Amino acid sequence: MKKILITGGAGFIGSHVVRLFTTKYTNSQIVNLDKLTYAGNLENLKDIETLPNYRFVKGDIVDATFINDLFQAEQFDTVVHLAAESHVDRSISNPLEFVNTNVIGTVNLLNAAKSIWGCSKDKPLPTDKRFYHVSTDEVYGTLGETGLFTEATPYDPHSPYSASKAASDHFVRAYYDTYNLPVVISNCSNNYGPNHFPEKLIPLCIHNIKNNKPLPIYGKGENVRDWLYVVDHARAIDVILNKATPGSTYNIGGHNEWTNIDVIRLLCRIMDKKLNRPDGSNEKLITFVKDRAGHDLRYAIDSTKLQNELGWKPSLQFEEGLEKTVDWYLANEEWLNRVTSGDYKNYYEAQYAKR
Repeated sequence: MKKILITGGAGFIGSHVVRLFTTKYTNSQIVNLDKLTYAGNLENLKDIETLPNYRFVKGDIVDATFINDLFQAEQFDTVVHLAAESHVDRSISNPLEFVNTNVIGTVNLLNAAKSIWGCSKDKPLPTDKRFYHVSTDEVYGTLGETGLFTEATPYDPHSPYSASKAASDHFVRAYYDTYNLPVVISNCSNNYGPNHFPEKLIPLCIHNIKNNKPLPIYGKGENVRDWLYVVDHARAIDVILNKATPGSTYNIGGHNEWTNIDVIRLLCRIMDKKLNRPDGSNEKLITFVKDRAGHDLRYAIDSTKLQNELGWKPSLQFEEGLEKTVDWYLANEEWLNRVTSGDYKNYYEAQYAKR
């Protein structure tokens, strides 16, 4: 039996990883560590919270003493590290918060794993342990109209967020080289799907369309992103965790490049039908706003290595996945309303405080 720590498991991507692991690995113990910042929502996991192999722990990865004590008490075999500050706009207004969580927090986890696993360059690399660090394609910087990010693309971060993630990636690789810590890294493209916090583009616009509010689009909406359905990302993490060689890196992407304006136009058309509104009525809500600082023009991931070596591929194309996402949000209006109002924190934090 394995004991697996998943950090940031109450967040968007993390909750899908927790759900996959708890339902698939029923003989393993899954510990979900989350600070429950604004983006952490235990309601994301209400369908699995009573499973016997699942446990939630509230805590901050920046607290080194807490992390060391947790690792000593639990003796984790595996770490899947997703906890991170991830919103670019927030990183521009408060970069130090991103340094603390994304860099210091990651190093705290690396130190704790190194300690309990007894890792050293003088000892063989442990074959039954794994530290999986989940990163982003934003560390690579920006692309022109052609080309793709590969695992060999040099790092060139342009925002405090991407700089903090690049720094954490470098620390993870350094611990592999220096201490024989068995690490793997993945860099993923933009995710979308159920439970996405509504500060991000797609859920924000779904909420605004529902309420006939403006749809704010940076610049002219020409920025290009490669979109991946979040469940496919969770599947990729599972495959990489189990099959990748320690020290390796894999890019995860959906081969779905869309400009932001085309994403929102497609979303408007889908919601015209779902809400029984006249064709084109939702597009009238589109509002172009001043572009943000350090806004990369284009991201596009080449996931050939992952597909060829480990056999993963995305299950959905963007049009199908976006319609499924809209259906989920329209069927879960109470979830969306609680998140946008802030009520979600009151109920679930109080519920767990009693346990």
